[in-house]
Formats: sequence, C-alpha cells, structure tokens
Amino acid sequence: MNLFDIYQRRIASLVAELGAKGELPAGLETSKIVVEPPRDMSHGDLATNVALVLAKEAGMPPRLLAEKLIGPLGAFEGVAGVEIAGPGFINIKLHASVLHQVVSAVLEQRGDFGRSAVGGKNKVNVEFVSANPTGPMHVGHGRGAVFGDALASLLGFAGFDVTREYYINDAGAQVDVLGRSAFLRYREALGEDIGAIPEGLYPGDYLVPVGEALAKDHGPTLLQLPEKDWLPVARAAAIAMMMEMIREDLAALDIRHDVFFSERSLSQDGPVDVIRKMLDDLTARNLIYQGRLQPPKGAPVEDWEDREQTLFRASDFGDDVDRPLLKSDGSYTYFAADIAYHLSKFERGFPLMIDVWGADHGGYIKRMSAAVKAVTDGKGELDVKICQLVRLLRNGEQVRMSKRSGDFVTLREVVDEVGRDAVRFMMLFRKNDATLDFDLSKVIEQSKDNAVFYVQYAHARCASVLRQAEPLLSEVGYDAFLGCDRSGLTDGAELAVIHRLAQFPRIVEAAALAHEPHRLAFYVHDLASDFHSLWNRGKDGPHLRFIIDNDKKISMARLSLVESVRSVIASGLSVLGVSAPNEMR
Repeated sequence: MNLFDIYQRRIASLVAELGAKGELPAGLETSKIVVEPPRDMSHGDLATNVALVLAKEAGMPPRLLAEKLIGPLGAFEGVAGVEIAGPGFINIKLHASVLHQVVSAVLEQRGDFGRSAVGGKNKVNVEFVSANPTGPMHVGHGRGAVFGDALASLLGFAGFDVTREYYINDAGAQVDVLGRSAFLRYREALGEDIGAIPEGLYPGDYLVPVGEALAKDHGPTLLQLPEKDWLPVARAAAIAMMMEMIREDLAALDIRHDVFFSERSLSQDGPVDVIRKMLDDLTARNLIYQGRLQPPKGAPVEDWEDREQTLFRASDFGDDVDRPLLKSDGSYTYFAADIAYHLSKFERGFPLMIDVWGADHGGYIKRMSAAVKAVTDGKGELDVKICQLVRLLRNGEQVRMSKRSGDFVTLREVVDEVGRDAVRFMMLFRKNDATLDFDLSKVIEQSKDNAVFYVQYAHARCASVLRQAEPLLSEVGYDAFLGCDRSGLTDGAELAVIHRLAQFPRIVEAAALAHEPHRLAFYVHDLASDFHSLWNRGKDGPHLRFIIDNDKKISMARLSLVESVRSVIASGLSVLGVSAPNEMR
C-alpha cells in the first residue's frame, strides 16, 4: 500500500475528469504531479504540487488552479481537510482511519510491504568491487562492495531483474607484477633468502601461501625456465588464490556475485579476440580513425602520446577528447578492453548497466559513458556510482597500516573486529559520493550515537514488547492483529510512527530509481527514532504504554503498531544486508 501513489493517481484522475467536464483545459500532462509528506506534519498528511506543475499549461496562476481543485479533493473518501499553502501547494489532511489502514497493510503483507513492481522485471547489471586480483581487499573496496550489494538488493526489492557481476582485471601489467611477486615467494619457499622485497613488487605476506603452493606443485623445476615460461604459471596460480581470498572476504560480508567475468577472456583466453572484433566493427562504422591527439591543456592526460595512433571518436558522444585504443607496442589500451566488456554486458541482455567505482576513477566516467552510447547505438544506459574514500579511525586517530597487506588495513581485519552488521550499515549511512570516517571504536558502542546499534535496538525493543505480550497474544493469536480495532491510535507519537511506516514504499521506489541505497539506511534510522520516542512516551505516561491491564482493545491496537514497526525495520535492514536481532547483547 503506497499511500502517496494512491493519492497521486486519484489527483491525476481528478485533473482528467475536470478536463473532460471543461472545468480545466483537456489533456493536461499529469506525469509530474508529486504527492509527498509535507515538511511539517502539522500542515497535514500529504502535500501535492499539482497546481504548480499544471499552472503554465493550464494558463492560470497556481493558486487559482489550486482553488479549483480543493473542493473536489476535499470530497475524496478519507480526506478530512484541504488547504492551499504558499505559492500553490495543496496540503491534505486524512482521517485517522486511513492511516490505520497503513498498519493493516503492513500486517497483511508482512515482509512484502514496500516491495514494488516499479522495475517491471527489467534486467540490470550491477558491477561492483572488481578489485584487481593482486592482494586482499582494503576498506575502500569494502565500501564499494557493500554499496553495490545493497543497491542490487534494493533494485530486486523494487522489481528489477538484477545480476551482480565482478570484473576480474586479470590482464595487463599489474598481474605480471603479481606473477613476479609470487615467483619471488616461490623461491623463498624453496629455501632461498630473498632479502627485502624489491621496489615495484607486492610486499605483503599474503603472497607467501602462493609461493608455498607453487613449490609444492612444481618443486624446483620452475627455476630452470625462462621468465616467459614461468611467468604464466606463477601468474595463474597467484590470480586463482587471490580471487579465492577475495571471495572469502566478500562472503564475510555476506556478498556473493552471480558472474565473475575475466578480462583475459576478451582477447587472450577466449575462443575469439572479442576486442579485435569490436575494433573492426567500430572501424566499419567510422567510429575509429588514425590521428594525432593535441597536447593536453592544464593537467596531464595519462593516455596522451605524441604520435599517430588509433583513436575512438569519443568526443562525438560527449567526451572531451578522442581516446586511443592501441598502445605504441600494438597492445590494447585498458579503455579498449572496457568498451568490449560493456558491449558484452549489453549483448548479454543488460540495457541498464550500473558500475560502482572507486574515488580515483571519477575522470573516467565521461569516456566510458560516451563509449556505451556509441557501441549500443544509444540503446544502452550506463550509470556510474563513485564511492569516495574511507578514513579508518580508532577513537578519532588514524589507524596504522596492516602487516598482512604491507601498506593498508585489510577489509577482513575490519569485519573480524567490528562485525558484518556494523561495517555494512555504517558504509551505507552516508551518501556514496561523500568521504566516510569509519571509527572502529564508535561503531561498536551501545549508544544512540551509534546508528547501527540505534536501529537494531529499536527492532529488539519491538521484539521485547511482543514477548511481554505473549500471554495476551497466545490467547488471541497473530491473526487478531489483522482485525483489531485501531481507532484508539490517536496519540501524536503513534500517528508519527504510522506516517513514517506509510513512507516506506515511497522510499523504496525513490531510492531504487535514483540508485541510492543510503536513503533506505536513513529511513530505518528515522523510523527507529520515531519508535524510541513512542516507547519513551509510554515510559513517562503509563496510559500510553503498549500493554494496558484490563484493556485488551487498546493493547491489541498498540501491539499491532509495534509489530508493524518491527516488520518494516526488519525488511529495511534485510535489503541493506544487516541483521535484525530480537535481543541486544
């Protein structure tokens, strides 16, 4: 039950009806009508911009148009009052019985309350993490991992057909460095004193097991081979073990991908050279030419070379300059591989592609968006979400680097210390494009200042109230919630909670369409705050307690509200991948 959607459709129908009667111009465009919660709940239960968005097309001032609408709006079933505010907003007051229907809907639909069909089963590919398989994941990777997974869950809850994908960057110079680093550890495993790790190789202890595995499988035989023969062996073993470690780290956050796509499969390990085929297709479409790039103005461009080269006409599709596709040695640029990869997504049936990238990739968005537009003839849509940096603190002080990784704190170390729920919720309790301070001490505090504790405690409080009510509930059963008389729910704090419950379906749809799961984290925190306020009201005023001796009617009404809050908090946390405990220890 989406209360705001119901009244938006009613208002749109009213506009069409008045147009048919000649009281308004016929055929007014109603798609931009919005019904939302008013900023100040004392002004009503709903607010709409209908008069403002239709005024120009209708050829009349917004307030005059609003005056034509308030009479018919006031006649709607369930409407207790209508008034015009400001330049032409219309505030609507509902009878309490309409709000009580929201509680009924939550109880009837349980975990499906708020679930939407707005996605229309449209396929969407969410690619996230995609960390180079050159070592363990760090906390920055963790933010992208949590964001991407929560976004995928949110889209699924909103009716999209979602595939979670990981792009394995297993081609290029960085994995050759990984292979050489693993070979050094292989020599160490055979008893050689390798001394300090040379500059340019990966120094972390995580490669020691790779070297030991190579020594066990191959003995000293690799030492007799030239690099061109041992490097592919060491590289493949290292990539396999790194990806297994990454999968384990993700599993600790309850994150699992549907597809792991190999970059090497595009050109080196696949049955055909997909990148070459794509370049031939782009050449046939005159989207590639031989040319020379102008020297960059201002900041240097990393892929600029003063030579004639193979260029993609990126500037024709919104990029700042055209982009090279081949390096001076004839090998493919990263951009060429990325174009082929996104074309693969489109050809696999994903017109909507969402990429979750790290903070250092913001400058890459324009060219990738241009490429997707070009290779899909404008039929593909790419939305890139940037996850900004995470500053890891302990009591406000920067946390030192990890011995295991060599130069950063690993994600697994953080999860093991503070727990999955704290990591997931706090990574989402800030918009993805804002820098996040993650304090290891603060996120495990049992206080209202710790957002994840505050929300989980609200759920646990609900569960505790319902446990206390077990004698009554065992007598009447859960189904008695559905048909109980809720007319006694009239206190302001009770109505505030119901208002918040009513917003859940709207929040789900808006967050899904905007690709912003943080909105859901904010919402459950607000609902928890409303419930804590209600709980405190009962503590201060015995007549407002959830269970009133010798008054089964009001007790059942209030308990049904408690169960509704518990259910919606549990649903919201579930979408975010956070548990909803019945007790806090």
